[in-house]
Amino acid sequence: MSAASHSKHARPVIRMMILTVTALGVGAAASFAAIAFVELVSMLNSALLVAPRARVQWERLPELVIAATLLVPTLGGLAVGLIHRHLSPERRPLGPPDVIRAVQFHRPLPDARSGLVSTLTAILSLGTGASVGQYGPMVYLGALMGGAVRRLRMGVPNLAGIAISCGVAAAISTAFNAPIAGLVFAHEVVLRHYATQAFAPVTVASATGYVIANVVFERPALFLVEFAGVAHGYEFALFAVMGLLVALAAIGFMRLVLACGPWVAGLIAHPALRPGAAGLAVGLTALALPDVLGIGTETLRFATIEGAFGRGELIVLILAKIALTALCVGAGFSGGVFSPALLIGSLIGALFWTLASGIGGIATSGVAVYAIGAMMAFASAVIGAPLTCILIVFELTRNYDITIAAMVAVVFSNLVSHRLFGRSLFDVQLARRGMDFSQGRDRAHLAALPVRDLLSDAAVVMTPDDSPAEIDAKLAARGWRQAFTLDAEGRLAGVYSPSEGQKPASLIFDDDTSLADAMERMRGFVGDAVPVVARDGGRYLGAVSEADIVTAWLDHVARIREEENAAL
Repeated sequence: MSAASHSKHARPVIRMMILTVTALGVGAAASFAAIAFVELVSMLNSALLVAPRARVQWERLPELVIAATLLVPTLGGLAVGLIHRHLSPERRPLGPPDVIRAVQFHRPLPDARSGLVSTLTAILSLGTGASVGQYGPMVYLGALMGGAVRRLRMGVPNLAGIAISCGVAAAISTAFNAPIAGLVFAHEVVLRHYATQAFAPVTVASATGYVIANVVFERPALFLVEFAGVAHGYEFALFAVMGLLVALAAIGFMRLVLACGPWVAGLIAHPALRPGAAGLAVGLTALALPDVLGIGTETLRFATIEGAFGRGELIVLILAKIALTALCVGAGFSGGVFSPALLIGSLIGALFWTLASGIGGIATSGVAVYAIGAMMAFASAVIGAPLTCILIVFELTRNYDITIAAMVAVVFSNLVSHRLFGRSLFDVQLARRGMDFSQGRDRAHLAALPVRDLLSDAAVVMTPDDSPAEIDAKLAARGWRQAFTLDAEGRLAGVYSPSEGQKPASLIFDDDTSLADAMERMRGFVGDAVPVVARDGGRYLGAVSEADIVTAWLDHVARIREEENAAL
């Protein structure tokens, strides 16, 4: 074999080795970090009387339990607000939208200090009983492990994004004991493609997380359910109807989450005080409904047991959990929405079962299948990951019938939520930051590129001091047909050509016009280039040629396609 041939075959092998080592290292680090995260939260829950078992142990001292119920989430919220205010450069919690942004646009995650502070405040938020979730912070913690790889220069395309996705997959795999779901979540939500170059290492990382959690530490499953199977064929119609109703509830929940942030900001001016106020609301509610405290894992398990909750209790719990989660997230507590979505969905499923089997008098297969189906239907609408949620059910229950039932509910839920709200809460949050994925990755990437980055050095300008003859000579020398005329203050006045003289510009871009918008607006445009002006004041900044816009568009789309189809 020649040296050239050997070199040609060695590079893919080296890439494979780099990706494998990265996947193993990041997967292990993310798994250990996720386990430590959960254990710290559990320790705080027990020490601060948030966990149901700890509250029962101290029920002989009701005054202590009441004081802890009120003070722990309130003081925890104040601590979270102050820490974000004074220790975090970002001054806010970080979560899955920041991970998606980093991977999709090939940018670094927010600074490591902000990430570590966000993880610390997430532990504090969950440990003191805030109504937020643990999986969002765990996803970011996994991404933080993978983000460290960005500093290494190994010659592997998109290594940073792949490493972050490895950390995310391992964190989800560890959290749910579900390696297939972790793999699919990373591709479905973060990467948004299934290229071989990413699929192989993410699979290794997810499997690593599962081995560490399930084999090394023998972590317990989220819940254990015995289900003999769907007893009646017509129940699949019930699962579909339940999915539609769950979608409406999920849409209301997501809209409330988005609305609570501005509402709390208008109500409480000082950002550091907002989580404390939300914590007080949680504590006051928990005096009557202690199930609203914290993650609610025990409540989630009870929702799959017949008779654990009455119909009225379910309604109150659902409304309270929706309101408090939206309030806590909007006020600035660190935490996700995945865990609350699982709890709310399971309670809605249990309520649906009580209405169908009780008031409706319909024979059913028990509450568990309805609670689990609605749980995943609600969660999939919120996080935009239907395949992940279906696979979580299968890996947790190992039951084919209950997975099919959940799949029906998930599909119908996503049909409605995607149509009426959007793909996920994360996507809508990103769209509000100017990164809209609703029309595909291509459009989102092009929308993030401003045309001001493509300004041409060859554009000819005409000031009041220039004569037409001088401009005609410049145009002839550069091969242009038009010059852009400016007034004495440097604002765009129009377009000059030797054949037509001066006239108004037929198309003008602002300094914040994106490449995607430019492509749309240039339909039918005829001319050398389009002038770019400052939105404030109309000052002329330069011009961008049609050829440069088309070239940039083609190059960028080619890079996206290469990433989506990359092999080792």
